[in-house]
Amino acid sequence: MNFPAPLQEGILIRRYKRFLADVELPSGEIITLHCPNTGSMKNCQQPGSRVWYTDSGNAKRKYPCTWQLVEVDGQFLVGINTGLSNALVEEGISSGRVSELQGYTSIRREVPYGEQRSRIDLLLEHGEEASQRCYIEVKNVSLGVGNGLGEFPDAVTTRGQKHLEELMHIREQGDRAVLFFCVQHEGIDAVGPADEIDPDYGSLLRRAVATGVEVLAYAAEFDLQAGTVALNRRVALALD
Repeated sequence: MNFPAPLQEGILIRRYKRFLADVELPSGEIITLHCPNTGSMKNCQQPGSRVWYTDSGNAKRKYPCTWQLVEVDGQFLVGINTGLSNALVEEGISSGRVSELQGYTSIRREVPYGEQRSRIDLLLEHGEEASQRCYIEVKNVSLGVGNGLGEFPDAVTTRGQKHLEELMHIREQGDRAVLFFCVQHEGIDAVGPADEIDPDYGSLLRRAVATGVEVLAYAAEFDLQAGTVALNRRVALALD
């Protein structure tokens, strides 16, 4: 998929108030970007890092520019815009790159479901039988902890715990339930739960897997020149 506008580069000064980041441009000008990430962004907000952003060109927006990418460890590109995750996964399925989720005739987004009044990120369907529905909850992974390992979440997530409970309930009803880790970090080769950050989530994830919830993880590749991003490789799971 294409970024909404050409990528422009700057140097991160600081991220603050969760949704704002100050960046210095090559000209020396300092601008404030909108930061589309509600997480802690652990290991992804080091001052002095190279960043890339897009300009909406909308003068009515208080912060018309949006932070999209950051370079970590001086070599790996990381997508910090969690709003892209669902679209990336949907595109990966539609293009056939996510081979495990083929054979369905329709994809719907944000469909109400579950016992806790949730909305599933993606619902795949092929007919009306329960065995022909696949519920997909997408989680963005940007936390790299070294040696090719990525972890989720980067902060305690009661919402994420609720989603796992919903997926287990869906599986009990006979539908297919999938937790999909969308890895927007080029240096990650395996993903596991961040037990030191949210041990309850880690415990619940392992229980979900034991009850039949599937877990898939695919990593994105970024092309700065073309201004594109796409899921292009399967990533291993590290649940032990």
